[in-house]
Amino acid sequence: MPFDFKREYRDLYQPKAVPSIVEVPPMRFLSVEGSGDPNEEDGAYKHALELLFCVAYTLKMSYKTEHAIAGFYQYVVPPLEGFWWQPGVRGVDHADKAGFHWLSVIRVPEFVGETDFAWAVETATAKKGLDFSPVRLIEIDEGLCVQCMHVGPYDDEPATVAAMHGFAAERGFAPDFSDARRHHEIYLSDPRKANPAKMRTVVRHPVRKA
Repeated sequence: MPFDFKREYRDLYQPKAVPSIVEVPPMRFLSVEGSGDPNEEDGAYKHALELLFCVAYTLKMSYKTEHAIAGFYQYVVPPLEGFWWQPGVRGVDHADKAGFHWLSVIRVPEFVGETDFAWAVETATAKKGLDFSPVRLIEIDEGLCVQCMHVGPYDDEPATVAAMHGFAAERGFAPDFSDARRHHEIYLSDPRKANPAKMRTVVRHPVRKA
């Protein structure tokens, strides 16, 4: 059975619909950074996702090619994630979608190195004929966070965030946003198919001891 990050790391991908404090370990990701309204048709955000998924699935299916990745095991491509921010805003303002800056990411197993990443980009470029230069292989160390499973539309997240911050404050934690620590979402539902009222999104914010 392929390794499934959601199943193996349930505390990170399947939290309850009540807030909790979690220590997030360093992880390796494919990433594309950009800005603008994510709902814009044929916009930068949707193009970024196309690039990310192409490289992610090229790596996943590498075992069917002549490129051998050391330590490779079969796995399920993890869910799309996003780090979001707006200049001068602590967290995000959902009413100002045009002002969004975003770092869209997909986790990759630790066995994926720079050589394997370069091979995947070259292979995807040859197959799709797209410019994959915006895609990067990075490591993110989130550290201490408060998180919660948000059920419902993205625009209803402020209520979940308020509950998260209240929970954290009661336990002696304060928000800790910075240029390296952002509003984080993990998308467990496909918005193109899911009932908006039932969409499941992990929302995660950085915190520190107050």
